[in-house]
Amino acid sequence: MLGYRHIFHAGNHADILKHAVLTLTLQALLRKDKPFVYIDTHAGPGRYALDDVRALRTGEFQDGIGRWWSATPSAAALAPLLSIVHALNPDGSLRHYPGSPLIAQRLLRPSDRMVLIELHPTDHQALNLAFGGASAVKVEHGDAFERLKAYLPPPERRGLVLIDPPYELKSDYSRAVELLVDAHRRWATGVYLLWFPVLSRLAAQRFVERLAATGIPRQLCVEYLPHAEGPGVNLQGSGMVLINPPFKLDVALAALTLVLGAAVPGRSRLRWTVPE
Repeated sequence: MLGYRHIFHAGNHADILKHAVLTLTLQALLRKDKPFVYIDTHAGPGRYALDDVRALRTGEFQDGIGRWWSATPSAAALAPLLSIVHALNPDGSLRHYPGSPLIAQRLLRPSDRMVLIELHPTDHQALNLAFGGASAVKVEHGDAFERLKAYLPPPERRGLVLIDPPYELKSDYSRAVELLVDAHRRWATGVYLLWFPVLSRLAAQRFVERLAATGIPRQLCVEYLPHAEGPGVNLQGSGMVLINPPFKLDVALAALTLVLGAAVPGRSRLRWTVPE
């Protein structure tokens, strides 16, 4: 697990889906004045340099943020994420991409709080350097599969948990489901975002069905698959299962699928896998 470094994949098409959904969900929570907590289970270093040799080696960001960098989406669904990315690159040259902690930091209010958990020692060091000095931020070096329960339920009784494991190990799929079930048992009213890769449509469908079979209500699934399954394609796309999505978030996500689907028709969809 400690071998995974997201810098190789930063800003790719999976990040676009994940971070667009995260941004829209945070905006939905911000519509109410009551403070909330944002918990990031696999936070990473917080931001990424796209001119890093490791990012350039794979070039995955070209198929993600590179595709949208100069775009003017017809719908507003992608605009909030793009505005944060543009603010990180004020000279107009795409060199930096935000991780989920930085996206949350740019949106949260002084009354809100963040908990950032990261296991990799190097990424944790960078994360702590960037966010550890803030009074409303808790940065923990640990395994979120073990540590998330310590933060649930939060005193705010309102908030969002992003579960974003690397899925390097096959056991991560089972552990992610178990983590979500345990978290929901402790805090049934929380909003949860669970990201998953789509290596094959069949495997992804089985994973979504397994989540639906947990009995947790209000499960909304969004997927973006820009690549067709075939030789040389390791990652077709990705998806997110949302638990307890805020009011009208499904409308915003439907608009997001239209924007993403305009680039790759027929490869973006939204569906309720478990209704209320």
